[in-house]
Amino acid sequence: MPRAVYLLALGIFAMVTSEFAVAGLMPQMADGLNATIPQIGYLITAFAVAMAAGGPLLTIAVLKLRPKPALMVLFTIFLAGNLLAATAPSYPVMMAARIISGIASQAFFGLAVSLAIQLTPPQVRGRAIAMVMNGLMVGTLLGLPLSTLIGERLGWRAAFWAISALTVLAALATMIGVRRLERAEGDGGDFRQEMRVFRNPRLWLALATSTLIIGATFSAFSYLNPILTQVTGFGAGAVPLLLIAYGAATVIGNNIVGRLADRHTVGVQLWGLALNLIFLTGFALLAHLSVPAVVFMLGIGLVGVTMNPAMAIRVQRAGNTRPLVNTVHSSFITLGVIIGSFAGGVAIDNFGLRAPLWFGAALAALGILALLPELTRRSAAGSAPASNAPATREGPAADIRKQVV
Repeated sequence: MPRAVYLLALGIFAMVTSEFAVAGLMPQMADGLNATIPQIGYLITAFAVAMAAGGPLLTIAVLKLRPKPALMVLFTIFLAGNLLAATAPSYPVMMAARIISGIASQAFFGLAVSLAIQLTPPQVRGRAIAMVMNGLMVGTLLGLPLSTLIGERLGWRAAFWAISALTVLAALATMIGVRRLERAEGDGGDFRQEMRVFRNPRLWLALATSTLIIGATFSAFSYLNPILTQVTGFGAGAVPLLLIAYGAATVIGNNIVGRLADRHTVGVQLWGLALNLIFLTGFALLAHLSVPAVVFMLGIGLVGVTMNPAMAIRVQRAGNTRPLVNTVHSSFITLGVIIGSFAGGVAIDNFGLRAPLWFGAALAALGILALLPELTRRSAAGSAPASNAPATREGPAADIRKQVV
């Protein structure tokens, strides 16, 4: 695997740690910024909305740059957002800082996935995406508890200073460890050319499926803490350990899916959604029992966000490998996070703490239905699945691979 893939994962780890930091520091930030807990919660929503809406626009702005300078620009913008957060004198300034960080984070995700695809041969692209996405999984596993620990011991501002230092480290490693990269063919082309691919209905269906997969998962993940404590009956001290176990399950699942995604792209998504439907339903029915609750929670970790490599490969084959497509895909993933967390909260207000699990199960069922047109098309073709065929829009990816250390 090219060194650049590992360095891209480090950059994503820094950005995911920043994304999750607020969730673990709500009381301290509320006190420090003279705000309420719900207002601090809006910072999380603002970050996600900025990712979904602003990320593609920033990607368009950096398309004319070569990949390495584009990465440096995105690192710089993201660092500026975190430095502003660390020094924010008021809530409005913190809100602006989170929006800046969110926009840069999403653009970086799209460019990182695009480069991972272009830097590796078609037969191992799923593994390359999985390696890049390990930055996301390890961010879930370690980034949140570490930033929370730093914030509790040294103050919430110290957590953002630490994330800023991590960002500088990732940027320097990328600058030193990755040689000059040229744009792939078509990158940096005119806007109309970049947008033409979005006329393909198969691409929109793939994007919608990704939203449903992530929405189903985050309907549960967003509310694991209250479910495990108030329904299952675990003590507050046990929850961090259970969340670490959940994060470990996502790392394992991500690497398994990465090895299967290239040859069984749609099949992996179908099995993942079916298993997630079972796990979410089982969790909803047996959340009051500790052992089944933990088993089903870990199952959701194994087959939820871990579908990312298969999702990315399917979107790439329906569209192309370029940064804009991958950033838009990331925006649809973020939309799933917003839908799952927001609708899950509404469901709790109306039907209780098990409701987001049922809502997640419903989204998983819709995800299976969204796969049916692709499965029907493949069956009608009576030949090799189109989703399993090698991509034909590589451009000079092989030339790019040769320039990477």
